[in-house]
Amino acid sequence: MEKEILSKLMLLTFVIGFMGCVQQPRLAEPTEEEKRARAHQSAKVHTELAGEYFNRGQMEVALEEIDEALKAEPNYAPAHNVFGLINMKLNEDAKAMQNFTQAVKLAPDDGEIRNNYGWFLCQRYPQLMDQAIEQFSQSINNSLYATPEMALTNAGICEIKRQRYDEAHTYLRKALLKQPNYFSALLALVDLDFQRGKLVEAKSKLTELMQNNSPTPESLLLAIKIEQAAGDQMTVDSYIFQLQKRFPDSNEAILVREGKLN
Repeated sequence: MEKEILSKLMLLTFVIGFMGCVQQPRLAEPTEEEKRARAHQSAKVHTELAGEYFNRGQMEVALEEIDEALKAEPNYAPAHNVFGLINMKLNEDAKAMQNFTQAVKLAPDDGEIRNNYGWFLCQRYPQLMDQAIEQFSQSINNSLYATPEMALTNAGICEIKRQRYDEAHTYLRKALLKQPNYFSALLALVDLDFQRGKLVEAKSKLTELMQNNSPTPESLLLAIKIEQAAGDQMTVDSYIFQLQKRFPDSNEAILVREGKLN
């Protein structure tokens, strides 16, 4: 029995040794098309991760992910778009301008990119407001753009900024035709009443809006402005308390702390 076991062990050792000597087949080199597909997928994944980190406020990590995306595919338009949003958040406006213009150049028919570029121009370059509205129009008229109510609302908000109230009202109503309960459009209509000096209407609409929706930094800041204009300091203080407690790191809370409401 011992001899039989020993023989089997020797045979097994020989087989293993022989298999080790057999050269394993080499994997075929990926084709150029496969390499491009892998690079594109890598750019897509890193860009999506960058977007997630951007939404969480983790800008440093978002920048790292965008760097990886652009290493994989330098001309990936969505990466330049997210890069623009990040630089805008970091107040690197010159860099953001380069990012957005490059994204538009690479993907002129992308409605989301056009909308983001328009918002950037509206917020940071008021002297280029006509160009901002043109970017929104490109998004609105793009049948493949999934959220035209967003571009319509942004156009309305930007028209309010330059006191073109009739045009703003038209854009915002069109947004609500697309999405009847779109919060940003409803809030912008409140702001439109406020800017026109219609305090009673603005206060009534905002009260109803806040009863049916969770407060946001934008809605609380607008409530503070309306109540200040109405001279109700007690209610102003209440809204300031909510803003600082719920959203202490928001731009709106910072503006209130610095006394820069106008």
